[in-house]
Amino acid sequence: MTDSIREIRLGLAAGEFSSVEITQDYLNKINLHNPTLNCFITITDELALEQAKAADESIARGEIKTLTGVPIAHKDIYCTDGIKTSCASKMLDNFIAPYDATVIEHFKRDGAVILGKTNMDEFAMGSSNENSYYGSVANPWDLGRVPGGSSGGSASAVAAGLAPAATGTDTGGSIRQPAALCGITGIKPTYGRVSRYGMIAFGSSLDQGGPLAHSAEDCALLLQTMAGFDPRDSTSIDQSVPDYSVDLAQDIEGIKIGLPREYFAEGLDADIANVIASAVDEFRRLGAEIVDITLPNTKLSIPVYYVVAPAECSSNLSRFDGVRFGYRCDNPTDLEDLYKRSRGEGFGDEVIRRIMIGTYALSAGYYDAYYLKAQQLRRLIKEDYEKAFERVDMILCPTTPEVAFKQGEKTDDPVSMYLQDIYTISLNLAGLPGMSIPAGFSQGLPVGLQLIGNYFEESRLLNVAHRFQQATDWHLQSPEMK
Repeated sequence: MTDSIREIRLGLAAGEFSSVEITQDYLNKINLHNPTLNCFITITDELALEQAKAADESIARGEIKTLTGVPIAHKDIYCTDGIKTSCASKMLDNFIAPYDATVIEHFKRDGAVILGKTNMDEFAMGSSNENSYYGSVANPWDLGRVPGGSSGGSASAVAAGLAPAATGTDTGGSIRQPAALCGITGIKPTYGRVSRYGMIAFGSSLDQGGPLAHSAEDCALLLQTMAGFDPRDSTSIDQSVPDYSVDLAQDIEGIKIGLPREYFAEGLDADIANVIASAVDEFRRLGAEIVDITLPNTKLSIPVYYVVAPAECSSNLSRFDGVRFGYRCDNPTDLEDLYKRSRGEGFGDEVIRRIMIGTYALSAGYYDAYYLKAQQLRRLIKEDYEKAFERVDMILCPTTPEVAFKQGEKTDDPVSMYLQDIYTISLNLAGLPGMSIPAGFSQGLPVGLQLIGNYFEESRLLNVAHRFQQATDWHLQSPEMK
């Protein structure tokens, strides 16, 4: 069986195999390897086979939609009707969603089969997938290393061949960073392009859903399903969705790609720098013009993000109080005890840390000094990109400063962990689209290359990534699962 969505669609349409057969094949792989990888929280065996049977009946009638019969895994941050939606937190361990997120609705509309819900950092807070109530996720390239976060379960599952593709969310790099560390392709679209309705909120001005798959071609198909205006989401953009697959093979001769000097300075691993340099040479061979640019306020991204994101998380997570749904402590003595113990017992250490930081930043006397100042600096970061896109069509840089690190290596050093997102965070602050594609290996581990586009230019990103993947085979490499 293949892991390419395009080939799965062709095989299903030609009758080479049925949706039930390929779904069962993936379920077998999940049940075999998930005990080692821990990339799934919930495996929906019965539902998947029911949906696959219905898909086969639709195909037999000639009723074939974009993803009819194609198995997909979903990050456990998307509310899924009748299925546990935990956000990898004890707080929501008993929460069965009563409705579907818009993204889940879209996949059902287009005929996809749901394999299960993938593990993640609790409430999407983390860069290593070590902050899950259900335990750490392993990187299939080296089981002793992290897969990245917070969409690490989705990235690990796709890289290991337990699903042909998966959904993720990206608040500061949580699609692109795990895609890079696991050697797959992932795209974060422009803020507002994919509905946030039913996606459990972390940072409301930063969160954005997107797909993870093996290739840009597959990501184009998935984003086609995910994108679109949603009146239920006040941050959704009312703009038509183009056919992302139409221009994939378009020539990139003469396209101007900017290299920001700040992304190739101190802190970048030398091997990764060499891999990116080789990729830049490949883009030159494909006809791209490489231009040196500067993004001088990049250095502000980490401090700005770690004021804005915790502030928003403090606000969003206030709803989890032990009263209406989710975890509730045993035998509270009064209402204050109910609140304190339910939240203290229900949230993990990293979530509590960020809530405390955010509450402090928003508190009387500190709002102007921290949150307001961070929003002003955020504007400067956005203006850097606006100036850069006056000179170039696209920006290229590493996705991460190093390859997948060992589990436990950075858990006692939050700042070191936060720096893993140094190349990805600024896009979320600016609301820009970006994607990570495999570009080579260092120490036997995958290296990701990041492409950054202007607003709503996902088609161009996918086109440039696809042409690179036609000329290279890094995206075809996969770990050996025993």
